[in-house]
Amino acid sequence: MKTKIKNLFSGGDSERKMALDMVESGSDDPESYGKEKRVDNKLPSGVTSTMLYSDIIGIAWPSFVEFTLTQLTSMVDMMMVGGLGPWAITAVGLTTQPKFLMMTMFMAMNVGATALVARYKGEDSPEKANIILNQAILLTFILSILGSIAGYIYSRAMVRFMGAADLQTLEGGTVYLKIQMAGFVPMALTTTITATLRGVGNSKTAMRYNLVANLVNVIFNYLLIHGHFGFPKLGIVGASLATVLGQLVAFILGLIVILKGDQYLQLRIKDGFKLRWNYLKSIFNIGIPSMFEQLIMRAGMIIFSKTVASLGTLAFATHQICMNIRSLSFMTGQAFAVSATSLTGQSLGKRRPDMAQAYGRRTRRIGMIISVSLGTVFFFYGKKIVGLYTDDLNVIEQGAKILKLVALIQPFQSSQFILTGALRGAGDTRATAVIMFFTVLLIRPGLAILTIRFLNWGIEGAWIAIVVDQIVRSVFIVLRYRSGKWKSIKV
Repeated sequence: MKTKIKNLFSGGDSERKMALDMVESGSDDPESYGKEKRVDNKLPSGVTSTMLYSDIIGIAWPSFVEFTLTQLTSMVDMMMVGGLGPWAITAVGLTTQPKFLMMTMFMAMNVGATALVARYKGEDSPEKANIILNQAILLTFILSILGSIAGYIYSRAMVRFMGAADLQTLEGGTVYLKIQMAGFVPMALTTTITATLRGVGNSKTAMRYNLVANLVNVIFNYLLIHGHFGFPKLGIVGASLATVLGQLVAFILGLIVILKGDQYLQLRIKDGFKLRWNYLKSIFNIGIPSMFEQLIMRAGMIIFSKTVASLGTLAFATHQICMNIRSLSFMTGQAFAVSATSLTGQSLGKRRPDMAQAYGRRTRRIGMIISVSLGTVFFFYGKKIVGLYTDDLNVIEQGAKILKLVALIQPFQSSQFILTGALRGAGDTRATAVIMFFTVLLIRPGLAILTIRFLNWGIEGAWIAIVVDQIVRSVFIVLRYRSGKWKSIKV
């Protein structure tokens, strides 16, 4: 940990005792919570807001660059695929939820790995942090092989289940998803390496190798989708191959980083790979509730996507474009969520819940400013942005209307991402799973079915459901965070 970070936790004995008392007492009592709040509002001696903002941005900016350029790569993918026609956009879009469903198991375990690595970094226990890295990689390897096999075998069935409306879309989606499943294992292992690096606050390394991977992806998109410089014109197959090649490059570079031995996290091959149940239990305690959260979210998103797909190929293509654009706005929330997760975990490892809350408050503030700016762009420049994907006037007009709704949810979305990241950094994944159940599995698909099938509001009805989901979810997450119960969770 940098000297500056160490100084943030160097409050006096009275402050340390107060922090420990807060952890032991929790926040259930209003008077106790009032005391917490007064302590948190007053920073420890020698600590300034500028120092906190510097730590937050130091972790967030590489993640922001990485996430943004990754999403831009995804947008370029979609634009290039869009040149094949609306059917191709729909075919790729129908594979999104099945692929995420296959990723659920190891992504959930990554949440546990991130929280534990951050906590051990705060405790200054590098040996334990490296054992978590070892166990997380072994676990991801096993789970991703199972997911890859299942995903490959059932690719056609999943694309059909998602609502492919014609044979061309079904065939295109099936071959796209099969290629993705063939390259599933290296992609999964890369996410685990990235998750653990972020746990110790090392977001720059992940940014570097993911940027190289994105460049590889874009180059091979250009070469393989439409066929350039003598490469074959492979269409949707080329798009999927380009993505897999980029992911393979990221895995190789990420593996080199943790094998070199000059980082806080080091993968020592000589230690072997055997299951260590005491450490796996800690990962499971955080990861299993997160897995239920992810499964709930995927189930809700699948129901939602199938409902939208029932509107037809053109409407779903419009929806997919807007979802792709909206994903760009996730980048701010996700980047600062990385800061919130890492700094919350490290603060609690140092037994400084007051510092964790101080970081959380400022992280949310930065995210809110950026989200309002993004919302303004979406509101006023919707037609131009959608026009980058297609020249279909109906899609452009409808997409511009939807982007106004996307603009509306930006502040809620940002707040929800960041505070959820803080809760995960504390290991408080059970509460977020319950919140996801009510919002993503019940509210969003329920409202979509109501507005599309019964009220006949079309695609706008689906996006009204998203707006309501985001607002309600944001309120619940804020209430959970303010309760302060996350400060006393043991991992």
